Amino acid sequence: MRLVIKPNKGLGKIEVELSGETWAEVERLSERYGVPPERIIEIALVGEFKKPGGDLEELEGKAGELEKKTWELEREYAPLRFRAYGLSEDNKVLAIELSGLLAENSQLRRFLGLKPERNAGLRKLISYYLQG
Repeated sequence: MRLVIKPNKGLGKIEVELSGETWAEVERLSERYGVPPERIIEIALVGEFKKPGGDLEELEGKAGELEKKTWELEREYAPLRFRAYGLSEDNKVLAIELSGLLAENSQLRRFLGLKPERNAGLRKLISYYLQG
């Protein structure tokens, strides 16, 4: 792959031939960090690398501790999330049943010659539970 670096001002430019392996690594880094490949190459050439703010081993230890705490919380809240999902699905089923009963009630009122009821609050509640 041929890389051409042009300056912001002036006519000079630099042409560099990159191997396929180097370009593949640049693309991998680009996808991993969500940055265009041109920016990856610019960082490599200019040397804008960030230096760690402290002892690397200490920071890795803290990251490990935080990961353990995260998994403990995940283990604690997973059953609650599962239960909430089950309740949400139950609410959807009940909303569908209520919608059917409202339609049946409306048909019966029409059959008996009574004035139909709008039930705007119930319909709003039904749509709320069917969406989420």
